[in-house]
Parts: sequence; structure tokens; C-alpha cells
Amino acid sequence: MIVVKLGGSLGLDRLGAVLDDIADLWRSGTRLVLVHGGGRMVTSYAEKLGVKQRFYKNPSGFTTRLTDEDTIRIFEMVVAGLYNKELVAGLLRRGARAIGLSGVDGGLVRGVRKRRILVVDERGRKRFIYGDRSGRPREVNTVLLTRLIENGYLPVIAPVGVDEDWNVINMDGDRVAALIASSLRAEQLLLLTDVTHLLLDGKPVSRLSLGEAETVIEMVEGGMKRKLLACIEALKGGVREAVIASGARVRPVSLAVSHVDCTVITGHD
Repeated sequence: MIVVKLGGSLGLDRLGAVLDDIADLWRSGTRLVLVHGGGRMVTSYAEKLGVKQRFYKNPSGFTTRLTDEDTIRIFEMVVAGLYNKELVAGLLRRGARAIGLSGVDGGLVRGVRKRRILVVDERGRKRFIYGDRSGRPREVNTVLLTRLIENGYLPVIAPVGVDEDWNVINMDGDRVAALIASSLRAEQLLLLTDVTHLLLDGKPVSRLSLGEAETVIEMVEGGMKRKLLACIEALKGGVREAVIASGARVRPVSLAVSHVDCTVITGHD
């Protein structure tokens, strides 16, 4: 079992090779789950709709988006709707029996909503912001997901889920993929993005142990910091290995599975 996460930095116009590879692997008998992002597309459509997007940095160094009431609707429309269905259609055209889902469908992914978020403002002061509609993934409906896979489907999952009270929330796609990988006892979690490696001090890193990843995460910034966190969570959840690799190349999934030009993180030293 392989769980593949497509980063939002890989726009629809760059995904042909990824979808070709996933469809080929699926037809060869590889069991796959595809999770996708879409944050950049949300930002683009929010601008077109005149919905201002606000980004903050939290005390841990992660950049976070304030998902207000208008923004969560855009996530539903763009990520769970447009992007998800374009991916499903692309896989169907390639002969894969894809089925599109969000974390809302069947209560597939439930999370804990952030009732408030702690941020560091432009003056370096910590303060709380209320009214956020995002959360941390906590539980996966593995019965539903397993039945789909066992019946020959390739699930394509948008990281829009529900909270404890069944309200729709936005969740980080990398962490959703990590939780799904752990819940399904997947062998590999592949995080495909627009770069080939994790960089430390400007140098590409080919391999890390879980312990090393926990140590160096404080040295990593931006979106890669969140990806590394997802890898750590997956490994702690029982996934054998996590791979960060480029999705902007021919046969990107197959190359990542084979550890070609990527960063491999394993659960042992």
C-alpha cells in the first residue's frame, strides 16, 4: 500500500506525468491512495472573488492561513470540487478506476478544530485570532477506505474534513496523508512537491532516520517544515518509510518508490 500526496505547488497543468505513472501502477496491481492539496489554487480563486487571504506565522515557525467563513467555502468549491474532480477525470481517462472523495464524505477524515490560533504578529508579539475553520486530522474512517480499495477503486482524497460537531474544516494535506498512511498501515508515504530534496544548509539530504528528522525539523522553514512534520507523524504511526520527492518529472511516483533523487526518511537509525 502506497499513499501519495500531491502538493498544491504542482498545478493541474503539470500533473500529466504524475497521473500517467499512478494509473500505470494501479493497473499493475499496486494499491494506492492519492491525497492532494490545492492551497495555491484557493488563494488564486479567493483573489478573483475578492476574498482577502490572511497568513500568519505561529510560535513554532509554521505559516498558517486564517480559514474564515468565506475561505472555507472556497476550499469546499475549489479543493473538494474543482481540483478533486479534475484529478479523478484525468485518472479515469488513463484507465484507473478513480473515485473522488473529501474528508467530509462518510466522515472519512475527522479532526479537532482550532477554535483559536496563536500567531506572532508583525511586531513579534504573540496573540490569539478567533473564528478559524481549520483543524488537525485525528481519525480516518478506515472501514470505508478499505472497502473502496478492496473493491478495486483508487481513492482520490481532498483534505477538507469535519470536526467533532460535523462542521466542515480545512486540514493540512500532508498531515491528512500521513494519518491515512498510518491508519491503513501503508508501507510508504510519498510527498510529491516541486523540489527534489529536503535541503539543510543549502545541501540536498538523501536519507534521514526518524531521530534525525526530529532533530533537524527546527532548522527547516516554510512548507518543507510541515512536510517533514507529516513524515515524522507517519513514521511514528507505523509507516515503514516516508519519501519527499519531485512530482515534476517523468514517472515521479515510480522513481520515488525506488529512492531515485529524493529524500528518504525511515523509522529506524
